[in-house]
Amino acid sequence: MSTWDTHRLAITSLAVRDECAVLRLSGELDHGSEEFYLDRIGAVVVAGYRYLILDVTALVFCDSRGLNCLLALRWLLRRREGRLLLACVGRHMAGLLTLTGSTGMLPVYPSVSEALQALPDEQRPQWPPTGGRRPDIPHPHPQAVEKSWLQDDNPHLPPDHDLS
Repeated sequence: MSTWDTHRLAITSLAVRDECAVLRLSGELDHGSEEFYLDRIGAVVVAGYRYLILDVTALVFCDSRGLNCLLALRWLLRRREGRLLLACVGRHMAGLLTLTGSTGMLPVYPSVSEALQALPDEQRPQWPPTGGRRPDIPHPHPQAVEKSWLQDDNPHLPPDHDLS
């Protein structure tokens, strides 16, 4: 499956290579889609992808809960010696990052191509992708979300979130 979605958020795989995945977020990243996001992105990380580029062109809404989801992912990837890069950030998201002082923690690039240039050569998938079929992304598994997502370890998850 190359796209996961709920009525609020869709995550689409655009390109993958070894330990790198380019994913597009579409819709809303907030309290209502937080569990879905953490479950699906957790499956991607557990599958071995430690360099993630999130194309947020089609992300129409992101609030403080959504921002914490992104920061939690950044924190998790750094523990795995990886990186989270945001590409194609719109005005609303750029404003949220600036307002919260998060621009230094979440690198922003004007395009996926430019974000890929910030990664090691051997990790860069072909861009733009060729062929009609999008790459598969891992399916969530009951054990996919590792313990490091938990609040005691990850300061960006809300206190009422229970992934155990």
